[in-house]
Amino acid sequence: MINVFAILIMLMFTTVSICAVEYPLLNAMKNEMKRTMDGLANQSTPPYFLSYAVTETKTIRMNAVFGSVKSSEQTLSRILDIDIRVGNHELDNTHTIRGSRFEFGGGGRGIELPMTNDEKALRSVMWNATDKLYKKAVERYGKVLTNRAVKVKEEDSSADFSRQQPIESIAADQSFIIDSLQWVKKIKQLSSLFTVDPKIYTGEVYFQADIITKYFVSSEGTVIRQSEPNVRLFASASTKADDGMTLPLFSSYFAFQPENLPSEEIIGQDIRRMIQTLGQLRDAPLAETYSGPAILSGAASGVFFHEIFGHRVEGHRQKDPNSSQTFKSFLNKKILPDFIDVVFDPGLKTLNGQDIVGYYTYDDEGVKAEKVIAVEKGIFKNFLMSRSPIESFPASNGHGRRQAGLRPVARQSNLLVLASQSVAFDSLRTLLRNECTVQNKEYGLYFVEISGGFTFTARTIPNAFNVQPLVVYKIYADGRPDELVRGVDLIGTPLTTFNNIIAASHDIGIFNGVCGAESGGVPVSASSPSLYVKTIEVQKKQKSQAKPPLLESPLSKPKP
Repeated sequence: MINVFAILIMLMFTTVSICAVEYPLLNAMKNEMKRTMDGLANQSTPPYFLSYAVTETKTIRMNAVFGSVKSSEQTLSRILDIDIRVGNHELDNTHTIRGSRFEFGGGGRGIELPMTNDEKALRSVMWNATDKLYKKAVERYGKVLTNRAVKVKEEDSSADFSRQQPIESIAADQSFIIDSLQWVKKIKQLSSLFTVDPKIYTGEVYFQADIITKYFVSSEGTVIRQSEPNVRLFASASTKADDGMTLPLFSSYFAFQPENLPSEEIIGQDIRRMIQTLGQLRDAPLAETYSGPAILSGAASGVFFHEIFGHRVEGHRQKDPNSSQTFKSFLNKKILPDFIDVVFDPGLKTLNGQDIVGYYTYDDEGVKAEKVIAVEKGIFKNFLMSRSPIESFPASNGHGRRQAGLRPVARQSNLLVLASQSVAFDSLRTLLRNECTVQNKEYGLYFVEISGGFTFTARTIPNAFNVQPLVVYKIYADGRPDELVRGVDLIGTPLTTFNNIIAASHDIGIFNGVCGAESGGVPVSASSPSLYVKTIEVQKKQKSQAKPPLLESPLSKPKP
C-alpha cells in the first residue's frame, strides 16, 4: 500500500506539459468569459466586469503521533471563483448595504470544477454558475440603489472598484518530487521523540506539500497563470498542569522546496527543547495580572505587530462604517518611534536565508504585488489596498487576497518591522531592569514565544487586542535568574502600546503562519527585532477546570 502511494506521489509532483494540461483550462475560462460578456451586453443591466479565477491544488499530507502514522492522503482540487459586477466602477452590486446586519456584499462563490481538460465540460460549469451569480448581482444592485437613496451621505464616497491596466503573465511550472517513504519515516521518527515524557498528552508531527496553480482571466484583458509550490512541517505537543491548565507548544517550518526545510537533526533538537520546556511549564507558577516593562522577542514582536497594526491598515476596513478605522486620521502623523519603519513586501521570498511564506507575484485580483511602506520613521504613510478604493487611495497595491472560495479583500503579506537604531539584546534587559526600579516593580516580563491572537476593529466593542503568549519569563530587577511563568494573555489598545516602544535589538525573529479573516486563511509572515516596551499589560488566561488524566499514560514505564 505505501509503495503504491509513494509512486503516485512522485508522479503527481513531476513537471507536466503546460500545453497538454494547463492551456485547455485557461482557454475555457477565456472563451466562456467572452461569450458571457458579449451575450449579456444587451441586457437592461449588463455586467461591466467579469473575472474567472481558478485555484488548482495538489496536496500531499501525512501526520504521525508518538511514532506511528495517523493518516496520509493526497488530494487534487479545482475551485472556481467568479466576480461579476453590474453598474459601474463608481457604484456597483458589491457596495455595502448600510443597516443590514447580516449582509456581506453578495456570495455564492467557490465552485468545484471537474479535473478534466474537456473544454465543454469546464465551460458548462462556468456558464451555470455565472448565470446564477449574474441574476443575484442584478437583484442586489437594485437594493444598493434603494439603500443609497434612503440613507445619509456616506463618510467615504470613493468608488467601489478601481480601474486596472491589463496584465498578461504565463509562468512556467514549478514542481518537486516528494519521496513519501522517506517522509513517513521522518515524521514517525520525529514524533516518537514525544514518547520520552509520559505527561505529554498530545505529540504530533504533520507534513504537507502543496503545488498551487492559480489561473486568472478578466474582461479587462488580464490573463495570469502562476505556480506556488511549498512544503510545511509542524511539530506540536501539549501537556497539562495540576490546576487544569492546558499547555501547548509548537514548532513550524516552511519552505518553497523540500530541501530548504531544516534537517531532521535540527528539527529533532527543537522537539527535545519543546519537551523540556513543557516539563518546566507544568511546574511553573501562575503569573499574576501585571502592568509594567517588557521585552518581546523578534518572533513575538512580529506576531504582535501583525495583530495590533497589520489588520488595522487593511484598506477595506477604512470604508466599512462599522469599523473603528484606527489609523484613518493618522495619515502622515507619528504613530511609532522615529527609528521604526513598517513595510509589507510580498516580493520578498527569503529573509536572512529563510523562506518566508507571504511571497507572491500577483494577488488574487490579478494585480502585481507591490512593496508598501506603511510606516516611515514612525510616520504612518500607507494602507494595504485591494481593488476596493478608499479616500485618497484610489488604486490597488497588490494586496487583494483570499482563500479559494471567498471574496478578496485587502490582506497582509510579508510584514517587516525595521529599526534604524538598535542595541545588543543585553541592553534591552538593562533598560527593563532600570525601568522596573523607576516603576517600583519587582520584575519585568520577557515574551519568548507567541502562538497568535486576535484583535477587535469594530466600533461597537472596545478597540483592543489579545495576543496569546506560550513562553514567558520574569526578569527580576535585582538580577536573580529569570523565572518561567504561565497563564497570561497580552492585552491592550494599539495607540497606547505603540507609544511605549522604546528600543530595538540587533536580532531578527521570523514568524511564518496562516492568518484568518473574512477572506479566509492566507499565508503571511511577520518579522521584527526584539523590542523593549516601557509599559505593557497582561491578564490571566482562561483555563480548563478539568483535572489531568486519572490514570497514568501507557507510555509510562511499569513500576517494579
